[in-house]
Amino acid sequence: MSESHQQPALARCPGCEEPPASGDLFCGACGYDLSAVPARPDDRPTMAITVPPAAPSASAVSPTGPPAPAVPPSAAPPVPDAPAPPVAAVQWPAASETDSSDVPAPVHRATDLPGTDSGGKPLPTTPPVRHDDRAAAVPAAAEPAAEPAEPPYGTNSHDTSGDFALAAPDPRTAEPTPTPAAGTKVCVACRSGRVDPDGYCENCGHAQPRERDHMEQELGSVAAVSDRGLRHHRNEDSFAVSSTALPDGSPAVVAIVCDGVSSASRPDEASSAAAVAANEALLESLPRGTHPQQAMHEAIVAASEAVNVLAQDPPGAAEHEAHRHQNAPACTLVGAIMAGGLLVVGWVGDSRVYWVPEDRTGPPARLTEDDSWAAQMVAAGLMNEAEAYADERAHAITGWLGADSYELEPHTASFKPDRPGLVVVCTDGLWNYAESAEEMAAAVPPEAHLRPLHGAQVLVGHALDGGGHDNVTVALLPFTLEQQGAGSACTTV
Repeated sequence: MSESHQQPALARCPGCEEPPASGDLFCGACGYDLSAVPARPDDRPTMAITVPPAAPSASAVSPTGPPAPAVPPSAAPPVPDAPAPPVAAVQWPAASETDSSDVPAPVHRATDLPGTDSGGKPLPTTPPVRHDDRAAAVPAAAEPAAEPAEPPYGTNSHDTSGDFALAAPDPRTAEPTPTPAAGTKVCVACRSGRVDPDGYCENCGHAQPRERDHMEQELGSVAAVSDRGLRHHRNEDSFAVSSTALPDGSPAVVAIVCDGVSSASRPDEASSAAAVAANEALLESLPRGTHPQQAMHEAIVAASEAVNVLAQDPPGAAEHEAHRHQNAPACTLVGAIMAGGLLVVGWVGDSRVYWVPEDRTGPPARLTEDDSWAAQMVAAGLMNEAEAYADERAHAITGWLGADSYELEPHTASFKPDRPGLVVVCTDGLWNYAESAEEMAAAVPPEAHLRPLHGAQVLVGHALDGGGHDNVTVALLPFTLEQQGAGSACTTV
């Protein structure tokens, strides 16, 4: 008959931890083959658990060949009374010589194995320098290698750190660039490179901001600031400030602000041409003794003619071919003159002039009336001001400078203030965020009559903080009261 080997009694099934019945060959709960359970190990340990294993002797490791297989404790000669046969030894690799937790385990790097790059060239096998232990990376007995006559392309001859060298010297350690020659435009990003005619830095390649994106000018007691804003891709506003003398030697201060009509072609050119033409006309007529109000009227006409010329493209102007079927260049204009104790304003369009008294207890005032749909509705009595300016057609202008304007109607007004104050000349990019005279006076800094440039900067910042949906331009003219002018008068044409 067949002989069955008696299996050792198991307390629990190795598969499901259930206690099997005595004599079962298979677990009644999970079907585990109990005959596959190895023999119970000898009860006597072959090695004390408190004694660490001895390091392999020198004879156990061959200096030239692979290490001799270590004999595990389980493969030691069995005790004579042990019935179990010897088990074949497992071939484990030899352990590291270091057996201390104080020493970090060896690190394998990519350069430990040969390889090729994407071009098929062999990768370098020199171990990289560790930045945390540069002294250990170079053996003390190693002699320094001879330096090449020329460093390879893309390396820095002064770099000995072992890091990847950049094609250009490190800007933190590079010698300062000498100051560019007079008249050379310097990059706003790196502050050292020269700007090429195409508007890019030849050193760092940074695109330079366009000159008209932000403009500031201060001339004596008049100052102006213009900014592109936060939504437009270019600044279509322009301004001109100047001063001259009347025939009697008294000063005359001029401020012109123009706003290009975005729906027309080349609005930036239109505003620039109008501002320059009006300013030049005033500087020519005021010293001759022309009354400031008449001079302002003539300046607006001259500005209109300058904008009209832009509609006549010269032959061969290929850059303007795309605009031939669009509206003619157009812009609005507003200006102020302080001369002989008078304040003269002139305008066409919806740019404005505000009066802010130096003594804020006095009432401020708006000195212009818009050429706009909303203003016409209010003037005709069809709507009140709140209703008119709430309409989506409120800012549609009814007067402008340009070849396709219906009829040029320059507006001028002359005032003789009886107290010192500040004249604010601005485009709708500012007054959209301070529409009423009281709101504008609240936005003007208290010391603006002493620091007009700072005041203009603050007002532009006020518009940008409000959203900056349009180009923003403002000019400030402090008005000082002459001793002999005690009364006040106002004449409007």
